[in-house]
Amino acid sequence: MAERITVVKVSGHCLDDDALLRQFADIVARSDDALVIVHGGGKEISDLQQKLNIEPRYVDGFRVTDADSLALVEMVLCGSVNKRLVRYLLAAGVDAQGLSGVDRCLVRARQMQHESIDMGYTGEVVSVRREVIAELLKRGVTPVIAPVSVGEGSNFNLNADPVAGAIAAAIGARSVVFISNVAGVLADGLRIASLTRAEALDLIECGVIQGGMIPKVRAALDVLSSGLPQAVITDLDGWAGDGGTTFLGASAGSALKGEACQ
Repeated sequence: MAERITVVKVSGHCLDDDALLRQFADIVARSDDALVIVHGGGKEISDLQQKLNIEPRYVDGFRVTDADSLALVEMVLCGSVNKRLVRYLLAAGVDAQGLSGVDRCLVRARQMQHESIDMGYTGEVVSVRREVIAELLKRGVTPVIAPVSVGEGSNFNLNADPVAGAIAAAIGARSVVFISNVAGVLADGLRIASLTRAEALDLIECGVIQGGMIPKVRAALDVLSSGLPQAVITDLDGWAGDGGTTFLGASAGSALKGEACQ
């Protein structure tokens, strides 16, 4: 397996825009690291749900997936979004191959548990088959992974952020980059350059970090817990220019000044 591996999770907000897709593919093509790409697609899933009069439901930033929604998730993530992203990467000269967590049992999942709500077919990671990714990277192939994964008796819809973190831990990546439509973690409209675990948890507790950013931050903290040196939340411009918010181990310094919730 390549010595320098970065796992990149790209948000669905970047995946239905021609200019952003071209920008993403160009950055991937110029990367010196071997990359593993995990993608979302929640925006397109929600759009299709609404067209079919299925109301999207969320708990703690996670989509609650019933049986009808699972069929849509599989169609959107494993089909249109995955193949669109692969197409743009191929056009940029990247030898990309699309797959999902179901293929070759790449990611095993189980139902996500919640104290008060049945999460249906919303899942969480149980294990990752490291060798599937290792074989592709050894051949110079860039895996492009949809987070639909296989469980006991069913497939499950997983949030792409923790899937990216689990894959990174399994393959010993040097970093995970979570790319979305925001420049990083913001406080009073300003980007925070770096955060320790304690600071990030304080910002969640007092509501500075909220909504869909919470799973991203928790996934970044899980990356640190797995032993990887860093995780980054950023947008495409930040990724190209070493911007974003970098999550560091407890012993590292931080750019956050003063009390987090003041």
